[in-house]
Amino acid sequence: MFAPHQGEPFVLVAADLGWWQRAADERRVREPLLKRLQLNPTRVLFNLSHTHAGPSICADDADKPGGALIEPYLDAVGIAAIEATSEALAAAVDATLEWTVGRSGLAANRDLAGEKRHLVGFNPDEPADDTVLVGRITDGAGDHLITIVNYACHPTTLAWENTLISPDYVGSLRTTVEEATGAPCVFLQGASGELAPREQYVSDTDVPERHGRALGHAVLAALETLPPPRTELRFTEIVESGAPLAIWSNTSRLPPTVADATLLEVPVDLRSDDSLEEIAQLWEPLSEGAATERLNRARRLRDDYGGSHSAAHPIWIWRLGDTAVVAHPGEAYSLLQRGLRQRHPNLAVVVMNVTNSPGSVYFPPRDLYAENAYSAWQTLVRQGSLEKLIEAADNAITNLFD
Repeated sequence: MFAPHQGEPFVLVAADLGWWQRAADERRVREPLLKRLQLNPTRVLFNLSHTHAGPSICADDADKPGGALIEPYLDAVGIAAIEATSEALAAAVDATLEWTVGRSGLAANRDLAGEKRHLVGFNPDEPADDTVLVGRITDGAGDHLITIVNYACHPTTLAWENTLISPDYVGSLRTTVEEATGAPCVFLQGASGELAPREQYVSDTDVPERHGRALGHAVLAALETLPPPRTELRFTEIVESGAPLAIWSNTSRLPPTVADATLLEVPVDLRSDDSLEEIAQLWEPLSEGAATERLNRARRLRDDYGGSHSAAHPIWIWRLGDTAVVAHPGEAYSLLQRGLRQRHPNLAVVVMNVTNSPGSVYFPPRDLYAENAYSAWQTLVRQGSLEKLIEAADNAITNLFD
């Protein structure tokens, strides 16, 4: 929770859950939080880690074993969010958020061209975005309060043979960082549309534990590069030695305190002229159960997102000092975060997939539509939609920081 000295608070909730298949389920969780605490909806983000080993959060699964527990569970999640936010509001202190960048090789490209069709699995020939954006929040005494980790990688280590509820690698990441820093660690899923671990689809829970430790150590290494709180390295003098030595020293820095937010509704074109029957034909290679599940997802998405030829895709943009936060409900490819960070190199740009609703659809780059990759043929949005999101978010960041 970020509370500026003047104005409404910014609330960010992170949960070890998969993805919203129905907008009604997301609203069931988020709207009580908005109403109970009288929050501005533009300033409330509910980010899911996107673990594929989490419990169902789709009320349409009520007819499946244990399905009667889903709606009560959603209500419990909503109550937990209210309680955590209330506690954060009551315990707010003056603090400073500072960022650094690390690198982790956990994420790999998962768009693999097979002999007959594209597959979803490790592609050793394509690079992956290895950026780990690490935030450190400290209080006035310099004590470490919270670590924020923004990283793009599908939590798909565990697969169909696993029968356990698990946060996947995110749990081990948090444990590793929290044990070393003594401060809570918040994970925010990045633009991971094409990114996943090399080793995945397993049942051995030791594998996600190892993945999380690897990412956690990358986070800890990045934290070690940060200067003391509220300072920065500046060139201060030249010392004449055997060579003219440039001396950089840690000097006081007052971080900016401007805070603002906006909600964009980006128009994207939909593949609404494809009937559900035509879409079902694309999924003929799948098993009957998998094809039925995919068809149900497509039906729910159309009901929530729009059944006409276009939809308004929501993007939340925050300005927190020199931090830009970009969040949306879809599964954008890493081009979204890479593009925005390249265009705004002087800002810490946090990008989050799987946040709020509606619109839990893939946003692949333009060229993948011609290759008929999985993410392109099963998404509802047409070619060029990801590029529209990038342009819209870029313009919004520029306007907020003017």
